[in-house]
Amino acid sequence: MFQSFDNHATPEQGPPRLVALREVLAREGLAGFIVPRADAHQGEYVAARDERLQWLTGFTGSAGFAVILRDVAGVFIDGRYRVQVKAQVDLGHFTPVPWPEIKPGDWITEHLSAGEVGFDPWLHTADDIAALRAVLEPAGLGLRATENLVDAIWPDQPPPPCGLAFVHPDALAGDSSADKRARLAEGLRKAGQRAAVITLPDSICWLLNIRGADVPKNPVLHGFAILHDDARLTLFADPAKLDDATHAHMGPQVSLRPPEAFVSALRSLSGPVRVDRASAPLAVSDALTEAGIAVAWGEDPCRLPKARKTSAEIEGMRAAHLRDGAAVVELLAWLESQPQSTLTEIDVVTALEGFRRATNALHDISFDTICGAGPNGAIMHYRVTRETNRPVQNNELLLVDSGAQYRDGTTDITRTVAMGDPGADARACYTRVLQGMVAISRARFPKGVSGRDLDPLARVALWVAGQDFDHGTGHGVGAFLSVHEGPQRISRLSEVPLEPGMILSNEPGYYREGAFGIRLENLIVVQVAPDLGDNRAQYSFETLTFVPLDRRLIVTAMLAPAEREWLDAYHAEVLAKIGPRVGGGTLEWLTAACAPL
Repeated sequence: MFQSFDNHATPEQGPPRLVALREVLAREGLAGFIVPRADAHQGEYVAARDERLQWLTGFTGSAGFAVILRDVAGVFIDGRYRVQVKAQVDLGHFTPVPWPEIKPGDWITEHLSAGEVGFDPWLHTADDIAALRAVLEPAGLGLRATENLVDAIWPDQPPPPCGLAFVHPDALAGDSSADKRARLAEGLRKAGQRAAVITLPDSICWLLNIRGADVPKNPVLHGFAILHDDARLTLFADPAKLDDATHAHMGPQVSLRPPEAFVSALRSLSGPVRVDRASAPLAVSDALTEAGIAVAWGEDPCRLPKARKTSAEIEGMRAAHLRDGAAVVELLAWLESQPQSTLTEIDVVTALEGFRRATNALHDISFDTICGAGPNGAIMHYRVTRETNRPVQNNELLLVDSGAQYRDGTTDITRTVAMGDPGADARACYTRVLQGMVAISRARFPKGVSGRDLDPLARVALWVAGQDFDHGTGHGVGAFLSVHEGPQRISRLSEVPLEPGMILSNEPGYYREGAFGIRLENLIVVQVAPDLGDNRAQYSFETLTFVPLDRRLIVTAMLAPAEREWLDAYHAEVLAKIGPRVGGGTLEWLTAACAPL
């Protein structure tokens, strides 16, 4: 069923809510307040209760924040949302600010000469606040931790989520929770640390081999955890979320306490206690420091082990992608069979979810499907609503970015297809994007290389034409967990070395505002490359996604022989793997779509 996104604030609702917030600022003696798109767990995806930025401004993007001052309100958005924000906020009252090009501290000092800016310490990390203080304090400006001021003016704020957790079998995880906790506890002991605080929902779920239902599309449980150096773990979560089967699965070394007990438990620990300054709320380290407990700054101990998928997790991801690939192929064949100019974006979204549900294995979609026809494709994270629903017209491009959650794996795939003939310029742009995806797919690289080192490979063909895209080339992906997972990624900002078992997206794009958008995305997994005789440790990528690329949009003359060879081999593999899973007219369509160039 189509998921409606019509419940966010409209541009008309923003100004009165802004007025109400400024009235609270005046009462509190504050010069401003920061409104992040974050919750106390610092996950990328948040529950309805925590959609404060959306409620206040109307902006629905998955990243960004607002700084509300008494006479100006900045909405900070990165390159993915520059087009989207202009359609969702009242530009007479909210000012879009390009971020990270403009840092919040610099913007605040430009617009504020005196006073304190308030923030909720549960919604900001130690890194966030330290970076702000470093800029504001020399300018004579202050930061003050407060209660959340948006909550104070949100009369119908939804209650906290209370989804039921469930067991993720060890056979799919490839490792037991007890073994994971034992290894991480050994790491704490070696580092001289007595405990680690874990606040990321996907880390907690990975460590305990459980999944939850507190966030739409991502099977995670909201809670906090303290892992002790003897492998005991205390989970702070609403007891109503865990049934007897989940309790039994977690075992006697895992104790459950309500969320209200978290701060007092922090204050009773023996230090040093590991805290991730980049993901834990500032309130955590403040509580420890106030109790005189030594804080040992260090990365969430689950992040790297979680990113290095087990062989069981990789096998599950392979199976999920074959199942999902067949569903997407059904959609593409169906699209081509429809009369021209008879579909809308919502029709396409609904049909795709129907094909996925027909697998009888779908747990949920992994994010709200992005389906942009023509100029809507240039809005990188466009989410169709009843109001924006656009006809899929002839002679334009259609961009569909979607994914699914299956019990054995998470998928994320983007295909851009021709509806009729979009023209020579669009085909040339598509081919350059395709060349970037092929370059990443074919990459072979030494041990120690990070995503930052590979990112240019996806852009060279675009750069030569004076083009580029304003997002990373790839993000990490969890195994029946968050569709966006760190720390691995392919990005100019990523310094994390890629390691075997890490799963990433490979998704270059090109966007022309008001005209069209192009993005192509496969998921890939880092693997050890065969030795070519030089005894060098090298890695390469295995492609997990098997869905044909639109041959009608490929300018074959632009391709190098090796690129053409890769594409023909890929399409042959798509036909071999997906062909047995479809039949009738879909198989006929697939056979033609996978023909050699």
